[in-house]
Amino acid sequence: MSITYNALTGALAAQAALNTTSQNIANLQTDGYTRQGTLLSAIGPDAGSKTAGNGVQVSSLIRFSDSYKTQQLWRSNSDVGARTQAQPYLTQLEQVMSDDKSSISAGIDSFFQALNAASGDPTSTPLRQQVITTADSMSQQFNSIYNLTANQLISVQQQKDAILPQLNSSLAGIASLNAQIAAAGALGTNTSALYDQRDQLIDSVANQVAIQVTDNADGTRSVSLDNGQPLVSATTAANVTYDTSGGAPVLTINFANTRFVADDTKVGGQLGGLSAFAANTLQPLQKSIADMAQQMSTNINNTLAGGTDSNGNPGTPLLVFNPSSATGLLEVTSGFQASSLAFSSDGTPGDSGNLQNLIAIRNQPVTLTSIGTVLLGDADTQLVGQLGITSQQNQALLQTATTVRQQAEDDWKSTSGVNQDEEAANLVQFQNMYQANMKVIAVANTLFDATLSMFNT
Repeated sequence: MSITYNALTGALAAQAALNTTSQNIANLQTDGYTRQGTLLSAIGPDAGSKTAGNGVQVSSLIRFSDSYKTQQLWRSNSDVGARTQAQPYLTQLEQVMSDDKSSISAGIDSFFQALNAASGDPTSTPLRQQVITTADSMSQQFNSIYNLTANQLISVQQQKDAILPQLNSSLAGIASLNAQIAAAGALGTNTSALYDQRDQLIDSVANQVAIQVTDNADGTRSVSLDNGQPLVSATTAANVTYDTSGGAPVLTINFANTRFVADDTKVGGQLGGLSAFAANTLQPLQKSIADMAQQMSTNINNTLAGGTDSNGNPGTPLLVFNPSSATGLLEVTSGFQASSLAFSSDGTPGDSGNLQNLIAIRNQPVTLTSIGTVLLGDADTQLVGQLGITSQQNQALLQTATTVRQQAEDDWKSTSGVNQDEEAANLVQFQNMYQANMKVIAVANTLFDATLSMFNT
């Protein structure tokens, strides 16, 4: 009887829809899960038949996904990754370099204050010794800040090196899932779970480098850097490494037996953010600190060479600049004595002519890599000011990126996320559908029994 068959297809379709709804509800809190739906379509009557039709069938399972919203989700994650990684370094530099006691400015101020104090009595041994002591403190403050930048450079490179194994693992995972999706799709198997896994891996990659994603007809996806350099194509994945054979690490992408070199400051994401911070902020800052130390020590030593010490001898260098040292960028000359300070310009005891020349160095210009030519006394303040501006800009961009990411997530959830109320309504709806069709089967069974009883009487 067609009534029984129709009701049976309806009950089976309702059961399939209930299974889909239960899957959605079960994954209500599963990160990255994309809700699914059951697409039902009517089965038409047989040719030449005057019946209403042959029931209902499950045409397909729908995966509620919007390509535009998903792409927005990935793009926003790249911006968050780029801005997040640099901020801790910027904050640390800003705090240390602006400290009232440990900053380079504090060291320079103390040194020139000691020189000014000595001008009251150039022959005073305690005042002369104070100049040497503050010179040593100033040197240590230079070294401390310089070593901080050196340690940050090491940390940045270690962090970049740590990103690559995760990146390569994700790329290999995407290629593997591409193969599984193509194979399962050819067999008509539901691939929604595989799509979700792949989307999460792509989102992870997007956080590490900025990417472009292209959908292919067979269900696979191709992933490339923003500049078009391929990372994944079908079942082939790239391997990303740092080549150190030439000394400085160079980002290298090996894809399909071909080697490509990439500028890591322009790849976006965590990797690009760290590289851009190191190249555009940290290295120029480190070089500027070395510039300041070198030019200041040169000016001081040259000025001392033009005067005479307490014993009437030509002045000797007070400071040693050593850019190759890992810990001692600037140091007081070993064994330098208070009597060695060449404060006199004419050899007369008590003369402070050359001491005044030393004091004047504070207002002489120095040329720094990151800010150009400034007065020595203002140099560190301007470096800190520039660093503060960079930090504030990054914080603002991070806040914007975080907001955009949250909006992208909300947009994605509005289409792909599971809505508990909606699924509860679907549960009741398809439950009623199932019960109604079972009722039709019961009615058909009663009619069938009544028909049989007519022949048994």
